[in-house]
Amino acid sequence: MRVLLVGEFSGIHWALAEGLRHLGHEVCVVSNGNGWKNYPRDIDLSRASDGKWDGVKYMARLLRVLPKLKGYDVVQFVNPCFLHLRPEKSLHIFRYLKRHNLHVFLGAFGTDHYYVKACMEKQVYNYSDFKTGDTLRPSEENQAIIEENLRGGTALATKEMAHDSKAIIACLWEYYAAYVDEYPANTTFIPLPIDTTNIASRVREVPQRINFFIGIQSQRHHIKGTDIMLPVVEEVCRRYPDQCYLTKAVDVPFVEYERLMDSADVQLDQLYAYTPSMNSLLAMAKGVIVCGGGEPQNYDILGEKELRPIINITPDPQQLYQQLVHLIEHKERIPELSRQSIAYVKKHHNYISVAQQYVDTWQKFMQTDSQPL
Repeated sequence: MRVLLVGEFSGIHWALAEGLRHLGHEVCVVSNGNGWKNYPRDIDLSRASDGKWDGVKYMARLLRVLPKLKGYDVVQFVNPCFLHLRPEKSLHIFRYLKRHNLHVFLGAFGTDHYYVKACMEKQVYNYSDFKTGDTLRPSEENQAIIEENLRGGTALATKEMAHDSKAIIACLWEYYAAYVDEYPANTTFIPLPIDTTNIASRVREVPQRINFFIGIQSQRHHIKGTDIMLPVVEEVCRRYPDQCYLTKAVDVPFVEYERLMDSADVQLDQLYAYTPSMNSLLAMAKGVIVCGGGEPQNYDILGEKELRPIINITPDPQQLYQQLVHLIEHKERIPELSRQSIAYVKKHHNYISVAQQYVDTWQKFMQTDSQPL
């Protein structure tokens, strides 16, 4: 098949592309590299700034690229926000690509209308990016995201793209749960793809001092929960200086982020997640233990009955503190958790087997003329 993957979040489309190429498919990835993370892509659609002149240059480059993006069997969009444009403006590009290619699919790979709707208007999650239980997280940034996704251009784009795509493919339980009630016949789950070809896996030994690692994106500090995790892990390190220390990666390119991760024993990631992210899975593939999303729903959707490598954390700072202290007091657990982490990624997230799941899913929905209702 000829496959066009549009947009990028955390390297998911590039890893998927590499798996598809291994299976013999022709693939083109078009993205901005996920901004400063600068993931690989075949066609670069990065934008220098949000300024008007840079916007004009961006549109000119986009119009030059569009004629090259015709004649594909499958076009998959990473999210309704797949270009560095307002989502309602990106709809024109979505319609063009739908018109000039055979089949389009929507990825449920990040925050969008249906995810925010599930967070705010349904009792789907015990906690989320935006609230814990019935308590809304007080944040101007969150309020802007909620408004945009429930009633703004992102809501408009998500609804049209979901309706006009052959299927919605979710990469996490959270996103699957957000879509399946709305589109029960057209929502499916496929795990995240991780290319472990060049990853050096190492089962961690019992360390004299645990190296805790945390990555911080300044613009997403509150969304990712690092505003809560950072002071907790810093307090743990202050109280147990002979048992642990902290490594921080703040707004660094992905290559530098990965280098810092290599020497870690434990990574703290995604406080509000039920499932591990791409960064968490990369860490686990290396043998790093992840404190993050490891709720029962994560293991259930994978059908995993034995491996439990993730130290599950919640938005309660005291719960996080207790989990970190417990690991310090029981460092003998580290080798087994590290071994399970590597096995978990190999079993569920191998980029080639995940790519085959995508091929099977695309072919399944390509054989029917049905659309979401």
